[in-house]
Amino acid sequence: MRIKKGDQIQIISGKDKGKSGKVMRVIPASMKVVVEGLNLVKKHSKPKKSGEKGQRVEVPAPTNVSNVMIVCPKCGKLTRIGFSINKDNKSRVCKKCKGEI
Repeated sequence: MRIKKGDQIQIISGKDKGKSGKVMRVIPASMKVVVEGLNLVKKHSKPKKSGEKGQRVEVPAPTNVSNVMIVCPKCGKLTRIGFSINKDNKSRVCKKCKGEI
């Protein structure tokens, strides 16, 4: 999976199209990412103590990785990710500006 935790991404399709945020969690088994503050769903929580009321809480739900694109930190554009292989390591690079991500 090319997107990692902490990457800045932008939603390219769906109800939050055009919004951007930071990746909080990556789920490679189902090819999904959780982005902070985006794709919010309401979750009902039961009262924990007696006398307390239940409530509806908005939590970010996983989004399919095909619906997001990474924002290059160097050029600031939406981009695809390539790989540069050196003798020592393999690094991710921006396809537009060739800068390291």
